Amino acid sequence: MKLVHYYLPQRGPVWGLAEADRVSPLAGTPPGAAFLAALLQWPDPVAALLQAASSLDRGASVALAELTAASPSPTVPHLLAPLDLQEVWAAGVTYQRSKVARMEESEGGARFYDLVYDADRPELFLKATPSRVSGPNAPVRIRRDAAWNVPEPEVGLLFSRGMRLVGYTVGNDMSSRDIEGENPLYLPQAKVYRQSCALGPVILLESDAPEHRCLEISLAIERGGAVVFSGETSTGQMKRRFGELGDWLGRDNLFPHGVFLLTGTGLVPGDDFTLQAGDVVRIAVPEIGTLCNPVIQGEPAP
Repeated sequence: MKLVHYYLPQRGPVWGLAEADRVSPLAGTPPGAAFLAALLQWPDPVAALLQAASSLDRGASVALAELTAASPSPTVPHLLAPLDLQEVWAAGVTYQRSKVARMEESEGGARFYDLVYDADRPELFLKATPSRVSGPNAPVRIRRDAAWNVPEPEVGLLFSRGMRLVGYTVGNDMSSRDIEGENPLYLPQAKVYRQSCALGPVILLESDAPEHRCLEISLAIERGGAVVFSGETSTGQMKRRFGELGDWLGRDNLFPHGVFLLTGTGLVPGDDFTLQAGDVVRIAVPEIGTLCNPVIQGEPAP
């Protein structure tokens, strides 16, 4: 079952469910309502949503492909980031490739990345508040004061208020590698800024999530219509399990609206590559879909 956050010109932002190739809005979710936050209060949010599925307004359904292809515009239906009040957290150095990349970018801090890869405690950090998250086809940003910028394709986990794993989405953890490499204490500036994170296209829900899932992830970066970088990885290559990361995230912490957790990346472009404004980043997880975002730099358009 796939939960979809999208915009309808006649109704504004709505939440719906995808059935095969069409999306129908859930009745009783007025525009602006924090539907996902309310859903994540339930002990079993997926079971609660299954009960609500009887209220689908199938007469107002729209093709999922139409939503996925549309750029954000008040005049056409389009996808929105699949969150409302949730924070987005992230885990680092969960793959061997990520450890190597972080050690390459930070001569002074290389030992710390090596140690955390084998430590009991994972690296966890706040990645984004809702206002810093871009949805499908909306821009992601590279910093004006950075010269080495990369996307990080990741699987995002959705946890309920009670830290129950209820779903998965695709995430892009935009990173300024030169800023972080200069000093590990600059991590928040390298990772947390406006439009530094993207989520979507939908949330794949699971009523009884296992401790870990093997999900294939592919990345393609286009420049001028040509692919300038591509690669594939899998969450099966992670050193840490989804359940383990969720357990650490929930320790002595509260997430009253639920929380997303990006699980780290096993796919990092080499040190001779940096994103440019105008690039397009496509991250695909077959079970979930493709998250596509254009890259911008500088001030936003008025």
